[in-house]
Amino acid sequence: MAAPMKTRERIIQASLELFNLQGERNVTTNHIAAHLAISPGNLYYYFRNKQAIIAELFNQYEQQVDTFLRPPEGRAMTVEDKTYYLEALLAAMWHYRFLHRDLEHLLETDASLAAQYQQFSQRSMGRATAIYQGFVDAGILIMGERQIEALTLNSWIIMTSWVRFLCTSRGDPGDLSEEMLRRGIYQVLALEGGYIAPQAREAVDALQQRLFVPLTTVT
Repeated sequence: MAAPMKTRERIIQASLELFNLQGERNVTTNHIAAHLAISPGNLYYYFRNKQAIIAELFNQYEQQVDTFLRPPEGRAMTVEDKTYYLEALLAAMWHYRFLHRDLEHLLETDASLAAQYQQFSQRSMGRATAIYQGFVDAGILIMGERQIEALTLNSWIIMTSWVRFLCTSRGDPGDLSEEMLRRGIYQVLALEGGYIAPQAREAVDALQQRLFVPLTTVT
């Protein structure tokens, strides 16, 4: 039998669930405490305010992305790597979707988090650039340095704004589904359409078919 979660872990998990379902701005520390049937004072023993909880959740998200967003060592890239990156990005986006939905507000209200996010953003785009270069070196994509730079930036814009797009087009953060986020991953893959090497076309087309979600699902 698994050991029961400690109070601090329960607070983190409950906060993530409520933020994802209702939107961070609609959830207070009192809501979180009531959801867990603990006193606000008990919550404040572990986290001095809601910003501290958000900072912990962002740390977890950052660590998850840092773990997978890196080129493999000692071998050439494959189309299967593309599948791995896209599925891992989808999982991270879905698990921490409130961060993407409320990102601008979160960064405006916490200067420390804003500075941390800026470093995370720069590091992630640097790693994404290296990954795209790896696909070029492996003969999967055909593009030059400026095209890699543009593709990296466009992919980052889609990834960081897709949840907000869904919420503005649908209105209810609790109405989001993993399938709707999958369409965002497909959009990233679609950006590469004009750069796929002939020998990789069949495998990439199969991946696009696997990830495709009709636009009517998200609008």
